[in-house]
Amino acid sequence: MRRRTLMLSAGAAALSNARAISASAQALRTLRFGYLLPEESSLGAGAKVFQMEVARRTGGRYKIEAYPAAAPGGESEMLAGIQSGTIDLAFITAAPLPEFVLETGVFSIPFIFQDASHAHSILDGPVGQGCLAKFRDRGIVGLAWGENGMRQLTNSKRPVRTPADLRGLKLGLPQSAVMMIGFEALGADVSASVFPGLFNALQSGRFDGQVNPVTAIQAAKLWQVQKHLTLGNHIYDPAAILMSPQAHDALSEDDREAFTEAAKLAGLASRRYAAEAEAKGAEILSQAGMQVIREIDRTQFLAAMAPARQKFETLFSPGLVDWVQSAS
Repeated sequence: MRRRTLMLSAGAAALSNARAISASAQALRTLRFGYLLPEESSLGAGAKVFQMEVARRTGGRYKIEAYPAAAPGGESEMLAGIQSGTIDLAFITAAPLPEFVLETGVFSIPFIFQDASHAHSILDGPVGQGCLAKFRDRGIVGLAWGENGMRQLTNSKRPVRTPADLRGLKLGLPQSAVMMIGFEALGADVSASVFPGLFNALQSGRFDGQVNPVTAIQAAKLWQVQKHLTLGNHIYDPAAILMSPQAHDALSEDDREAFTEAAKLAGLASRRYAAEAEAKGAEILSQAGMQVIREIDRTQFLAAMAPARQKFETLFSPGLVDWVQSAS
């Protein structure tokens, strides 16, 4: 009897040790999270919240290791990494998303949103959430929408207040067909450019200007090679927190919910950061020597966009552009 008791005790101890080892292994599970911008950015602010919330909501069993400043490569490379499982998570801005879910391109049409609140209502509603769900068909799990910010125009040539001021300006734009179509309609000479090489392209004179949120303009020190800043809210730039299906499917149901909730809070943090940083950043850029144009003739810009309307209607579902533009 004593021997049986000892055997049972030994078995219980072994089981306990096995569970402890398993729990320890889970605690050491590290997931890689890449994003384009430096830590001091809206994406960086969201990433920090995501790290904290995942750790809190999973009891420390998962650690999020952030790779800012395009450390894993450009956004297209990160998206490919998510599909293959070499990157677990990424916070991706709008430009490359239509390659995977075409409808996300509608969010990048210049002047389609009245303001950031209008954009948030669309992204948090049926259209935005439907787009997130569609990523699964392309081997990517969409967790939540966040924000890069409102893209503002900078250039080295002249103040821009009306579409006429854009004529002939060489703009380096993200690799987005929608942005290209929009700014061509406004009269600019547009070419694709990747963000990591943008400073050098502007410095060399390859481009006269570009469009990025104020936080990105500051982070990349574009004020050193750009004289004029136009706060026209030309394009709203969402960002999506995306996850590899391999990493996502390995989570328990409770942990999947924890990751989704953490991503939603991270998205909200990125939106708050973008709003606060834009207000402060415009003043900082002004003090750094940029000429800041704070008002544009939006009516003229909308009228100038009219020739591009049919192209957008052809690209997207019938009525989608009108619905997004008019919804509030």
